Amino acid sequence: MDAPVSDQSRHEALVVSEHLPSGYSAAFDGQPIASAAASSSSQQDPAEPGLGESSLKLQGGDMHRDLFKTAARAKMHKRAATFHHPQDIVQETGPDGFTVSDQLAPGGFRRAFLQQHHRRESWTKRNVITKNFAEFLDLYGSFAGEDLADSDDEAIVSDDDAEAGEEREQDEPSETRPLLGRRKSTRAPRAGTASTKGTFMTLLKAFVGTGIMFLPKAFNNGGILFSTLTMVVVSLVTMLSFHLLLACKGRHGNGYGEIGYAIAGDRMRKVILGSIILSQLGFVCAGIVFVAENMTSFFQAVMHGESPLSPRVLILMQLIVLVPLAFIRNMAKLSPVAIIADSCILLGVGYIYYYDIAYLASNGIHESVVLFNPSKYTLTVGAAIFTFEGIGLIFPIQSSMRKPERFEWLLGLVMAIITVLFTAVGALCYATFGETTQIEIINNFPQDNKFVNAVQFLYSLAVLVGTPVQLFPAIRIIEEKLVGSHSGKKSTRTKWIKNAFRTGIVVLCGAISILGASNLDRFVALIGSFACIPLVYIYPAFLHYKGVATTPWVKAGDILFMVFGAIAMVYTTAITIINSFMG
Repeated sequence: MDAPVSDQSRHEALVVSEHLPSGYSAAFDGQPIASAAASSSSQQDPAEPGLGESSLKLQGGDMHRDLFKTAARAKMHKRAATFHHPQDIVQETGPDGFTVSDQLAPGGFRRAFLQQHHRRESWTKRNVITKNFAEFLDLYGSFAGEDLADSDDEAIVSDDDAEAGEEREQDEPSETRPLLGRRKSTRAPRAGTASTKGTFMTLLKAFVGTGIMFLPKAFNNGGILFSTLTMVVVSLVTMLSFHLLLACKGRHGNGYGEIGYAIAGDRMRKVILGSIILSQLGFVCAGIVFVAENMTSFFQAVMHGESPLSPRVLILMQLIVLVPLAFIRNMAKLSPVAIIADSCILLGVGYIYYYDIAYLASNGIHESVVLFNPSKYTLTVGAAIFTFEGIGLIFPIQSSMRKPERFEWLLGLVMAIITVLFTAVGALCYATFGETTQIEIINNFPQDNKFVNAVQFLYSLAVLVGTPVQLFPAIRIIEEKLVGSHSGKKSTRTKWIKNAFRTGIVVLCGAISILGASNLDRFVALIGSFACIPLVYIYPAFLHYKGVATTPWVKAGDILFMVFGAIAMVYTTAITIINSFMG
């Protein structure tokens, strides 16, 4: 019994067939395929017309004959593909409606090109949207559903497409249309193609980041019981806020800012984008401080003494690396270093689980572990919110799904998984080290162990190379206000204005990082309390109240949500500032 052709073979055949001329087959003897069919009827489908000339008649035909054979295998069984006369999937009239004689006519090649270009869909759209890390980074071009694609990174489109919109794209292309039109942003709307499994993996990538390393110190600040309950409550409240925001998206628009504009006007959109800028810059500053302090500890461990470089000097050295990385317009170009960063994070988390479980199994829980720490518990709340903040990628990930109606339950499943993962990391580390738990948790592990030193260095590298990705949304939002959609490819002046602005943003983050270098855990808590609470807890409830809620009970719930978020923001922010920077 013949084995069916694999999906991969069909896909390869489809890709190849799109680039082959119509009217030619993989026949060996140079005769029309009808003659070949008469001598090999057992391999041919008699229902198919089978008219065409051998590809051997083309110039260099013997060299590229295998390409025609590959395309022909798409319709055959695996066993039948071993014969010399495979079925030809190219008809006398090709899939674009043009025969060989049509293409040989004056202007025929150009007409065939326009028809083929119009009907062809990029094969990448048939794959999971984040099959690799480059595509995952591409989501940052749609951060919070906003169109943040850099105007310097543009795609060629036709004037007809740009002027007529989506309805025009369904029309047949005109012969008078130029083959290369003017440019516009590559961030054109794309149909959702991601599978449920692919979306699940993408959500995990979006939530599991460098913030997980701040949790052990957060558990030390709040106590093991209070911190565990806080993680669960923050996870549930965050999921509820995602639900409210997705309900608003279903009725009013695709982007966070667009929803705010549709419901409450341009001022609300500016407030939302301002909060996104503030939170992203806060993440960047926290990452810079983390790298500086972690590398200081690394040098102390390796050199068995004081570090030759202070945290401030290490912050300035990071700026030398971050400034040129900030000039990158296309996030996908960061894919190689981002893959390294992902691997380093996975390595660090894996080692933490291994060491903590082995230590607790032989030594038990540290004697200084407490259930609740009344003096610093507000820092735990801010750090938990900081860790769960992933609202910026919710919109583009949902839009990428082939079946977006499944997104919400899938998001709930991912939230449950990462809640267990995050809580376990914080609780295990705190139970192992107790009150000696440090903000740079790797410092608690044996410093004379070369593997620990390697993890310490690689994790610092992971945070450093991930910083430009966090910086990108803030830079693009501000740039859009300063220079609009002007492209640096067409104007050297515009290009260097953008570069100077990006340099200034990186330097500003460096200056803020120097001020917060000695209080990283407090700095993280402040970012979570002041920048993330409004974005995740207050704005979604407000937008839902104004634009979606209709019944009194639902509106009352939105009001309660807003009040709770406002109180939490004011209280935790005030206590964090008083205890951390004014005490």
